[in-house]
This record gives sequence, structure tokens and C-alpha cells, in this order.
Amino acid sequence: MERRRVAVTGVGLVSPLAIGTDETWGALMHAESGIGAITAFDTTDFPARIAGEVPDFDASRYLDSKLIRRSDRFIQLGLVAAHFAVEDAELPFDAIGRHRTGAIVGSGIGGLQTIESTHKVLLERGVGRISPFFIPSLASNMAAGQITIRYGITGPNSAPATACSTGLHAIGDAFRIIQHGYADAMLAGGTEAVITPLAVGGFCAMKALSTRNDEPEKASRPWDRDRDGFVLGEGAGILVLEELSAAEERGAEIYAEIVGYGMSGDAHHISAPHPDGAGARSVMELAVSDAGLALTDIDYINAHGTSTPLGDESEIVAIKSLFGDHAYELAVSSTKSSSGHLLGAAGGLEAGILALAIRHQMLPPTLNLDNPSDGCDLDFVPHTARAAEIGAALTNSFGFGGTNAALAMRRWGA
Repeated sequence: MERRRVAVTGVGLVSPLAIGTDETWGALMHAESGIGAITAFDTTDFPARIAGEVPDFDASRYLDSKLIRRSDRFIQLGLVAAHFAVEDAELPFDAIGRHRTGAIVGSGIGGLQTIESTHKVLLERGVGRISPFFIPSLASNMAAGQITIRYGITGPNSAPATACSTGLHAIGDAFRIIQHGYADAMLAGGTEAVITPLAVGGFCAMKALSTRNDEPEKASRPWDRDRDGFVLGEGAGILVLEELSAAEERGAEIYAEIVGYGMSGDAHHISAPHPDGAGARSVMELAVSDAGLALTDIDYINAHGTSTPLGDESEIVAIKSLFGDHAYELAVSSTKSSSGHLLGAAGGLEAGILALAIRHQMLPPTLNLDNPSDGCDLDFVPHTARAAEIGAALTNSFGFGGTNAALAMRRWGA
């Protein structure tokens, strides 16, 4: 069976940079940082006291009060990002068919805020005071579930939970579903909200977070020799995907065409990447091959680039190993330098950014890359965004447990 083509027709972003797609993109192009001191709780006793919080998030601007009371923050962020994506795409549900439209939206961790607050209720007020909405509010598939309920869409409804690869796996899976004819339109991406005492404390215990608390905007510094860990972020990135010919027929704005998807596993360590980048190389190679592209067709890679000593170098080893001399011809940047690491939402945010980069023919910058580490000698688009011809590009996501995803997009109509 001939595989159908898939377009990105809507992008919905809620990020530490801003609430809204255009606002997030504008902040990124102006090399702004969304990282600051944590305000969600008292961090006095925490080694890391900074994060990428969504600024001034007021769910009541978009959702009714009953839904807000019954939903963890990660669900709220996902619903708002979906609202932006649907509005951006001007998605005609009835014309497409609500039974032919679905949602795949994942979360790496789910409702940790709800778990922590409800555990406190249990200890202080007893079991009888636990909300009947406790379980539905924490389940990691409930962002997807609530999105389908809100729009009355009854097509495929799923939610991967593959750590920091979650959002990109969701988009890749939705891409496959449309390719093979199981749906004609999908909302896909990731959402995460775990800037909580337990999550921050847990990552501190792993010594995974940056402790550059006095200069938060300089803390996320992928490939820089002074990097000391990643910066936790929150937010959501949801894309609208449609079968290409139908999108063209209805006159939809097409940001980019998704052309390839790869999945792989490291089988190496629960949290550290394979030092020779084997899984990262494999997943990029699979995505490029699936797209029917040559390696030399790739102009840009939105890297996983978390600002960790091992992870950054492993990804560069993988890029050099796969692309050879062409690695020095393409551009590579990490937008986590601006947003922090959104864990399960990272792939959704960064796939949205990639679609915007292709649409606007602009390379997002890598902030804080003042002194690249040994061997980190590619074109990392340091400090400032720049115009470039982007015909085809990749975005990477790698997660704990050695789970990897890569997605290939190309310029539509080029």
C-alpha cells in the first residue's frame, strides 16, 4: 500500500519562554531565556533552585473552573497547547470527520503535582478527604483523553510514556497512523508539569541538574565546557497533523511535511546514553532512510542537547559518525538552552520549533555556548538566530531507559 503524505498544519506551544506559539517563537528568535528562580515552592534547602516555569499561566483564560479543579497542571498545559494548535490550523472537525480525527499526547511522568498534594491531604486530613478525581487527574494518558473529550474526536486516542522521548514518539506514532490510513488528522505531542519538590529533589539526588542558581539564564549551556547539568522545564507542544492532499485542498497553511520517523533503544544504562552514541546514530539513520532522503539532504538538526556532560558529547559523536564530513556542513542547535528541558514535553515543543524553523527559514540559536568542549566543533548556531536555507531537517529526543526518537521534516513545496 502506498503511504500517504503528512503535513503539519497547526502548532500550539506553551513554554517557559511564553504562552502561545508566535510568542514562544518570537522569544526564541530574540535569544531570550525562559529560565529563572523557582517560584512554585520554597527551594531553600535544594541544591538546584532554578527552572523553566511557564510564565503567568492562568488556565481560567482557556478552561472552565470545573475542569481546572479536576485536572493536574500537565493536563491544563496540554489542553491549552491543543487549543492554540487547533485554532492555528483552523481545523474543520466536521468536514474531516470527528471519527477520523484523534489525539496522541503523552507525558513522561504525569500528574506528580496531584500525587504530592493528595499525599499531604491523606496524611493530614485522612483518606475520606481524597478527591474522587485524584486518579483521573494523575494518569499520564489524561491529557490525550481530555483533548478528545473537549473536541469530540473519536479516532485513535493514545499516550506514550517514554521519558524524554515521549512527545516525539507521540508525533511519530500519529504520523504513522495518518500514513497508513487509520485517521486523516491527529493532534500529537507532549505535556509535562513536574516542577515540584519531589521531582526537583529526585533529580538533585541524581546530580543531574545545574546548580548555577545565581545566573539562571546562563545555566543551560549545551556543548559548553562549563555546563553542569540540565535545567528542568515545564510546558506543552502539540501539533496538528493532516493528510497532505486534504490539507492542500482545504487551503491550510502548511508549515512543513513530516517525511521520516525512527525509534531505537540503547540497551546500555537506565539514565546514561551509550558513550559511542550508537542508539542516537541508529535513530537518526532510521528517520533519514524512512524519509527517502540522502544524509547530505539534511540542513539542520534540532538536537536533544540537554546541557549534561555525557549526553551532549554522545549526541555529537553520533552525528559525526553518521554524517561524516557533512556533519560540518549542517547546522545543529539546542533550544533547551532557552527553554530548559521539558522532559516528556520536550519533543512536542521542539518538533513545533522545527516546523516553525522550516516555515520561516530561520535557525534557532544555542544560548550560552561561550567555550565549546573538546570535540564539540560543529556549527551550533551560537548566541543568535540566523537565516538559512532549510530544505530538510531532523529533531532528536532521547530518554531514560535508552529510548530514542528522531523525526525528519522537509520544506513543503520546495
